Parts: sequence; structure tokens; C-alpha cells
Amino acid sequence: MPEGDTVYRTAEHLNAVLAGTVLTGCDIRVPKFATVDLTGETVDDVVSRGKHLLMRIGEFSIHSHLKMEGTWHLYRQGTRWRKPAWKARAILSNAEWTAVGFELGLVEVLPRDREDEAVGYLGPDLLGPGWDAEEAERRLASDPAREIDVALLDQRNLAGLGNVYANELCFLRGVLPTRPVGEVPRLEAVVGLASRLILANRDRVERTTTGDLRPGKQVWVYNRAGQPCRRCGTTILAGKLGATELSLRDTYWCPRCQT
Repeated sequence: MPEGDTVYRTAEHLNAVLAGTVLTGCDIRVPKFATVDLTGETVDDVVSRGKHLLMRIGEFSIHSHLKMEGTWHLYRQGTRWRKPAWKARAILSNAEWTAVGFELGLVEVLPRDREDEAVGYLGPDLLGPGWDAEEAERRLASDPAREIDVALLDQRNLAGLGNVYANELCFLRGVLPTRPVGEVPRLEAVVGLASRLILANRDRVERTTTGDLRPGKQVWVYNRAGQPCRRCGTTILAGKLGATELSLRDTYWCPRCQT
């Protein structure tokens, strides 16, 4: 699933070509909202909120979530799409550009004053203008028995972290993913590092937590099961972890560097 930095860049790209323009076309290909037509309305802005996108158009907001397969593409008018039209869930056009949301996991149209019904439950947004590190720490600490990896992935605590960042944060802070939040030393340092990592990656496609952008060198433990730890050489282990059976995620750790 795309993480907060990917969604942030998506919002930036969409905003750059849509904000301040009048829609010349609007096609929402979701049964509940198929009759919605915002043609003629002005796009005020496109913003990210954690892993969510909000396109503010007239008195409405188009709320979308990429989930696992979703993506937004931008095409100049008259150019060929890179994906088949039947995969499109939302199509917005202005005089120069067409924005196409393919395979979006969620699309809905809300009155703008009801955005909180969609995203109000989220915790502090790591890439948002109102980022509040103290509130994020408070939310993480509110359930001290919960595994730190699971707590970091809970969007009600911090909005924007995904599985890559959660695994890498646990490694960089030297804690096992299964360690209870209440036993994690200096929780404020975990929150601070989460902010620095995602900020460092928000403007580039190639994400790195090691500081090395070369292929195969970008991460410490994520998706490296069976390979040697970059620090100590111990074999990286893998397992599954999640709040429920339905939310299990692949988890990676170094049994020597993480305790």
C-alpha cells in the first residue's frame, strides 16, 4: 500500500495542474456517485491527509484512498492513457489536463464541510501543516501493551506511516516489532525519527532509510528476509504481525540489533 510520502507527492502533482482551474469534465465511476457532475466548478486545491487524498472542488470534496492498487495519472489532453479505461474510477479534466484515478480503493464525494466524517479520525499528519509530535506520542503511549509495529501502523496514532517505515523505524531504534509500546525507550525519539524519515523522502520517488539510493541498498530490513544485517551480519528474520488476522503484515527484523 502506498505510504504517506507517495500520497503527498500525488497530491502535489494533482494540485499543480488542477488548482485554480475550471473543470471541463467530471466522471465518477462508482455507482453511488455516478450522477455527480462537477463540470464548471473551480478546483480550489488537492491535499493529502495521511494516506488519503482530498480534492476540494466548489462546495464538495472528492475523497479517495489508493489502498493496494490505486494510482492517479495525469495526461495532457489528447494523449494516450497508460492503463485501460475500464480500470478508471474517477476522471477529472480541465482545458489542458486529465487526471485519472485508476483502481482506487475508495472514491466518495462529500460536502466540503463534512470532510471530518472521512478523515477526522486520523492522528497527527506527519506531512501536514499541523503536525503535532506531542499528540502523536500521547496517542502511541495510550495503549502501552500494544506491539510497537502495530501501533505505528495505526493511522489513528500517526497518519502516513506504512509497513516499510514501521519496520525500518523499529530497526533504527533497536527494538523488536513485537515489543510493547510501554517498554520502548524514548518514545518521543521514535516519533521524531518517523517525522525526519518521511520528510526526507517526500519529494523523491526512490525512498531510502539508509541514506543510500542505489538499488538494493535503500532499506535496512524491509523485505530482506534471509539476507545479512547491514550492521552486524546476522540473518534478517521475517514474520507476520497485525492488530487482527485480517490486518497481518509482513514484518522484518534483525534478532541481534533489535531487542
